[in-house]
Amino acid sequence: MARESVSIDLNADLAEGFGRWRLTDDEGLLDVVTSANVACGFHAGDPSTMRRVCESAAARGVRIGAQVSYRDLAGFGRRAMDVPPRELADEVAYQIGALRVFAQAAGSDVTYVKPHGALYNRIVWDKTQAGAVVKGILLSGGGLPVLGLPLSAVRDVAAAAGLIFVGEAFADRAYQPDGTLLPRTEAGAVLDDADAVVQQSVMIVTQHTVHTTSGDPIPVQVRSLCLHGDTPGAVDLAIRVRSELQDQNVTIRPFV
Repeated sequence: MARESVSIDLNADLAEGFGRWRLTDDEGLLDVVTSANVACGFHAGDPSTMRRVCESAAARGVRIGAQVSYRDLAGFGRRAMDVPPRELADEVAYQIGALRVFAQAAGSDVTYVKPHGALYNRIVWDKTQAGAVVKGILLSGGGLPVLGLPLSAVRDVAAAAGLIFVGEAFADRAYQPDGTLLPRTEAGAVLDDADAVVQQSVMIVTQHTVHTTSGDPIPVQVRSLCLHGDTPGAVDLAIRVRSELQDQNVTIRPFV
C-alpha cells in the first residue's frame, strides 16, 4: 500500500531584535523555514530590522507573516494584558500595515498573521480578544489566514468572518492534555533536549499526535510546525528537524 503523502510548513519567529540588539539568527533560519513570522515592532522589531528580514525572506521565496502582539516591548509580548477590543483591533491592523510596506517593497507581501506570546495564548480561550484580532486583520485590508493552536477560540471566530485558520504545532513546547501549551512559567515548558525536539516534530507531522504532560498522546492535525529561534543552537536544531522530516519522506512547503 502506498504511503500517505505528507507535507508540512516550517515557520519561525524572526526579526525579534531592536536597534543593535538581535535575538534570532534570521539569516540562518530563513535558509531552513518556509514561513517567517516577522515581529512588527510591538514586542520586538524595528523598521530597519523588519525591512532587512522582509528582503531576505523575499529573496529566498519564504512567505512573510505578520507576528502581531500586545504593545509590550519590555515584556517581549509575554505579559498578560487587558486591551479594549477596538484598540486591539486598531493595533493589529497597524502592525500588519507597517510590515506590508516592507514586504511589498521587497517584491513580496504579507500572506498570513500569527499572534505572538500572551496574545497568542489569550485567543485560545478568549472569544472577545480573538474577535478583536480578526477585526484587525479585516481592517488591514486583506482576508489573511490566521495561524494558531487547533481547537482555539480564534479558529471559530476566524471561520465565522470568512478567514482561513491554519493550525500549527510546536517542535519544542510541552503540551497539556487539553491540547494547550504548558505555560512558560512551569518547569519543562520548553524542551531543551535536541533529540526530544526532533522526535516530537516527527511524531506530530507523520503520526498526527503529540505526547502530553500526562504521558498520554493526543491527536493534533496541523499544517505548520513552529521552530523557535530564541533558544540556544536554534539554527542547527531547525536543520536537524527539517532533515529528519525529509528523511521520513515529508514534503516541506509553505501552507499558503
